[in-house]
Amino acid sequence: MAQVIDGKQVAACVTAGVSEATVALKLQTHVTPGLAVVIVGNDPASHAYVKAKSKMAKQCGFNSFQHSLPRETTQDQLEELVARLNADSTVHGILVQLPLPKHLDAEPVISAISPAKDVDGLHIVNAGKIATGDLSTGLVSCTPAGAMLLVKRIHGKDLSGLNATVIGRSNLFGKPMALLLLAANATVTVAHSKTKNLASVCRDADILVVAVGRPQMVKADWVKRGATVIDVGINRVLVSDSDSGKSRLVGDICYDEIAQVAGAITPVPGGVGPMTIAMLMANTVIAAYRSVGEVEPKF
Repeated sequence: MAQVIDGKQVAACVTAGVSEATVALKLQTHVTPGLAVVIVGNDPASHAYVKAKSKMAKQCGFNSFQHSLPRETTQDQLEELVARLNADSTVHGILVQLPLPKHLDAEPVISAISPAKDVDGLHIVNAGKIATGDLSTGLVSCTPAGAMLLVKRIHGKDLSGLNATVIGRSNLFGKPMALLLLAANATVTVAHSKTKNLASVCRDADILVVAVGRPQMVKADWVKRGATVIDVGINRVLVSDSDSGKSRLVGDICYDEIAQVAGAITPVPGGVGPMTIAMLMANTVIAAYRSVGEVEPKF
């Protein structure tokens, strides 16, 4: 039976470290990390995410600034708000909650955020730093950063000699995850919808990371015995034996059967999910330290 990688526990360790770093920064410089979250429209899921992020920011001792804008907000108005937040010295991290309403273009909004305040790690400058192997001066995208911490909990910081396969090549997760694995000396394969013999490719992986958005796509016979399996998928499916329309959350892998062959595995929920918000807090406190020239904490 596989070791279950408890993302809630690891996330709690990260946020405890963030809280300690926040107290230390206040004592040293009288600066309090500030996180500004911008949300446009009334999407319930987005508001739930923003509420969770704002709550965690306060728990970590941050100043939390929430900007809730009406759905009718124009592109210029949104970018003007980002410009004001860039210029605000009390704001060290800026997060624009995605997805935006369809009439708004997310790319120029993300590009308008100062790379030093891009705590989501989505700016092209921060993406470029990961691509060139510079993990010390940029801000790493939160979900791959969190997934990488879970991998390191099992294998340590040096993945030399290990084969890693990432299923998914998105800019948000697949590509940066592959680059982080590569930076840790793993031999990396990126698989996707055009990959032939996908199951066979996955069977070579000592570390298998799945981020495709298809519920329970990966089966046990895709997985090498003893492999570490990181499931990034979050899918809501109907409970098959219920007539009430009840649903449950599942990942991109068949968890129960893969748990019988894997060496370590992340659950859904409770695996990678909690790490995303934890790494957002970590990025914010790092950005605050850098803003005053202090040596940043490591997570």
